[in-house]
Amino acid sequence: MPDLDALATDLLAAAAADPHGRAAQLVVHDGELRQTVLALVAGARLGEHSSPPAASLQALRGHVRVEVGDALQQEVTAGELWELTHERHSVVALEDSVLLLTTVTGVETRPHG
Repeated sequence: MPDLDALATDLLAAAAADPHGRAAQLVVHDGELRQTVLALVAGARLGEHSSPPAASLQALRGHVRVEVGDALQQEVTAGELWELTHERHSVVALEDSVLLLTTVTGVETRPHG
């Protein structure tokens, strides 16, 4: 398994050099389970996109905002874990941030709650 702290440092450096301010690496791929480490520099945005059937977002470093349309859905800071919405959403980094995105694909979508 990768050293997440070292990977976070490497990906933040790569994101700083990227014209879009982001970098990512898939770290676990087991059947329908995928875990990806994402780095975003402050102000970088992941444009609006759909969620897989199940997903969570854990902030390893920094502070991000998840938005649905123009509305705030959730803010996630280092050490916090949040179950992602099934609505189309975007993510913006409020400061340099590293996230662990866990997704499960190929399963039926259920309402949250």
